[in-house]
Amino acid sequence: MEKFIDFLNNNILWSQPMIYICLGVGLLFSIITRFLQVRHFKDMIKLMFQGKSSDAGVSSFQALSIALSGRVGTGNIAGTATAIGFGGPGAVFWMWAIAFIGASTAFIESTLAQIYKEKHEGQYRGGPAFYIEKGTGWRWYGVLFALAAVLAMAILMPGVQSNSIALGIENAFGMNKSITGLIIIALLGIIIFGGVKRIANVAQYVVPFMAIGYVAVSLIIVAINITELPAVFALIFKSAFAADSVFGGIVGMAVQWGVKRGIYSNEAGQGTGAHPAAAAEVSHPAKQGLVQAFSVYIDTLLVCSATAFMILFTGMYNTQAPDKTFLYDNLKGVEPGPGFTQAAVEQVIPGFGAGFVAVSLFFFAFTTIMAYYYIAETNIAYLIRGRENKWAIPLLKVVILAATFYGAIKEAALAWKLGDTGLGLMVWLNLIAILILAKPALKALKDYEQQKKQGLDPVFNSIKVGIKNADYWEKEYKEPDKEQVS
Repeated sequence: MEKFIDFLNNNILWSQPMIYICLGVGLLFSIITRFLQVRHFKDMIKLMFQGKSSDAGVSSFQALSIALSGRVGTGNIAGTATAIGFGGPGAVFWMWAIAFIGASTAFIESTLAQIYKEKHEGQYRGGPAFYIEKGTGWRWYGVLFALAAVLAMAILMPGVQSNSIALGIENAFGMNKSITGLIIIALLGIIIFGGVKRIANVAQYVVPFMAIGYVAVSLIIVAINITELPAVFALIFKSAFAADSVFGGIVGMAVQWGVKRGIYSNEAGQGTGAHPAAAAEVSHPAKQGLVQAFSVYIDTLLVCSATAFMILFTGMYNTQAPDKTFLYDNLKGVEPGPGFTQAAVEQVIPGFGAGFVAVSLFFFAFTTIMAYYYIAETNIAYLIRGRENKWAIPLLKVVILAATFYGAIKEAALAWKLGDTGLGLMVWLNLIAILILAKPALKALKDYEQQKKQGLDPVFNSIKVGIKNADYWEKEYKEPDKEQVS
């Protein structure tokens, strides 16, 4: 089984050609949107704090927080360290690259989610399965994505997050993994049985707190080692373009690991961020598209960079070549992962590193599992819509709790391999879909920009814009009073 998973990941889902396709799609969307991630940077920040929640939806900031709870996870700590461990410092540059161009991909998928969202049992639902069916008319493709999403979010990927929590806490405090696993699923159960609103409320308070605290510690480490700043940036860029004498020979691995771990962390193109984007109460789809694009920046350019700088500024890492020889071996016997970050913090703040990283991992990974549940629930709702089924959602809750506990007690290597498989399935199904469906999102962007030029607060009219099957906007949306426009 493990050999099959390795074959699937290395030769199909995450093969070298596929990695470059990921970069190419992001670059294509950046070009055709005229690099909206730069042009609308101010709007991204401004729109984050506008809008209010409603009975059916959450605020823009709550939707951003749910998306960030999914994006900011173990990939930011363990994933970044793994990328450096197998791709060298140059992998950090490629993480930045996929984040920059991936912001446009996040805009496209999140705007599509808003355009084609529906109201299910009084709540907004949307995401790739919904926009695939409504945008292409291919119900079978929507079902295929929904099944892949449920498989990935409820079974394959929660274990990566819980495993990192369990390892970090075991290393820092010596707690048995089984006990950690039980604590995780007890807390998770309390939240997910409270519904989407509880998930949004927890996320909007926990996510900003954990990100700010983590970045603050990284800034302290950078400040103490500030004289190393030019050398670290030079190392990253030289290693990314085969100009470094030590790491130049593995530039292909730098690209592969940087892109793979970058996408794992920021999720641009995966379709996950599109699910909470659809739940936002906004007056125009492009508004939430821009907010979700900014979440990619927060995840990779801020939080992943914090991890990378802590590791590189202190030199606390190993890098292994494809032939298993070490190009750089400063932490003998330490596997690529949270151990790098723990060692980096420990070197600067003795007695603090292991505990700090363990607690950070707990918050990062736990909120990600929350987001996974929300995404899986949305896809279950898509699969059973129009049918009476009282058992599907409760069964989903039991399954994700079981997968989370199982992952906590399993070996890290297997957990990551399963996670890569789940991620790969979603990425490729979604990338194909948004390449086909980019036009409605581009129409929405153009409409948003035209209204902004006229000095208006953009309000969406799908019929006027010429987008079909946007049922919510055609039949249910009512333009709010001017003082309440989000």
